[in-house]
Amino acid sequence: MSTNILHALSEKSFFHLWVGEVFTQISVNLFNFFLILVVFNQTHSNTAVSLVVLSFTVPAIIFGSIAGVLVDRWSKKQVLVLTNLARALLLIFLVFSLDNLVVVYIISFIVSALTQFFIPAESPMIPLVVHRKHLLSANALFGLGIFGSILIAYVLSGPLMLLIGPQNTLLVLAALLGIGAIFISFITPTYAKGKIKEKWRTRLTVLKDIVHTLKTISRIREVLHSVLLLALSQILILIIATIAPGYASQILGIHVEEFPLLFVAPAALGMITGAVILVRFFHNHPRERIINFGIVLSGVAMLLMPYGSKVASRDFVQTLNIYLPHIFEITILHIMIVLAFILGVANAIVFVPANTIIQEKTKDEIRGKIYGMINTLAGALSLIPIILVGGLSDLVGVGWVLTGIGVSLLVLGIIRMVK
Repeated sequence: MSTNILHALSEKSFFHLWVGEVFTQISVNLFNFFLILVVFNQTHSNTAVSLVVLSFTVPAIIFGSIAGVLVDRWSKKQVLVLTNLARALLLIFLVFSLDNLVVVYIISFIVSALTQFFIPAESPMIPLVVHRKHLLSANALFGLGIFGSILIAYVLSGPLMLLIGPQNTLLVLAALLGIGAIFISFITPTYAKGKIKEKWRTRLTVLKDIVHTLKTISRIREVLHSVLLLALSQILILIIATIAPGYASQILGIHVEEFPLLFVAPAALGMITGAVILVRFFHNHPRERIINFGIVLSGVAMLLMPYGSKVASRDFVQTLNIYLPHIFEITILHIMIVLAFILGVANAIVFVPANTIIQEKTKDEIRGKIYGMINTLAGALSLIPIILVGGLSDLVGVGWVLTGIGVSLLVLGIIRMVK
């Protein structure tokens, strides 16, 4: 595994893309959870948090597919650099308006709109800077970069706000986006097969490109499944982000600022572990089977998340705790950390092979459109769930919402396995 990964990193342009991605992802993930913390601390409402999540979800519905079409006609490198710089400027502007929730929602919306152009330029760059035989390892590395960035971002989010304050935190995030832009500017697309000369076309042609992309996705079964699963993965992350404050306070009994360290950090560590295990031991296994296992594993973890207290209160656990040192006593937090880690592993073994399938079975001129379509699908399909889970969490409790999600994932995984 290490040899394969070193081969991918030895490609200078991939290295620059990967480092730029890490800085960018740290900033973006910190910003997302930063907004959730700010709004929840001001309102103490899951519904208000839902509005934050919607502010960076709705743009995917509006701009996702169109951005994918346009990015395939533009220089992906330039798109990555310019969107990073534009988002950095917006974060600096937000420094002076952080107390105004309306402005927070608007800036979040615009930042997310720019992100819709960044995403379909990012992953499709991988086959342009890495040899085809190293795609799985490169995607695993890319996954490690994303999930490692999440780990760093969410571990730092609470402490960073406490240490330097919200305004200075935004300035740090803007600086990280600028650093990411600098590294990305060093990229040379070594494996590009040609340039698209025509950059501006009619709206009708854009619509035709979107229809053509849908037909291409539906025609290739593996690509269709991968697109839907990557969209589902994004939806689950958004839903968890929406109910995270309520889960922390209602079920775990901890402050919302502690949630990143106790839940998101082990989940991100699980994602890193899952990506490493996948490349090391299962790189030759059928990708569909690996993905199915990941879905079922996600369902089990989500289903058990609300019931950590019941497990911790069992007689055999209490008896075991008598013989364990105090620091190792099993509590609801320990159980939640383990489940978060398992959830991260499951997400990685869906994310890496699904991305690899898309890159192996599609051409460069359509790849950006496909990733734009994923953003649109994720945004459109998550709109109602995000609205519902915020209200349902306030109405019936976070536990029942998590149970419903877990059961749904288990049913989906089992159906895919028996087909």
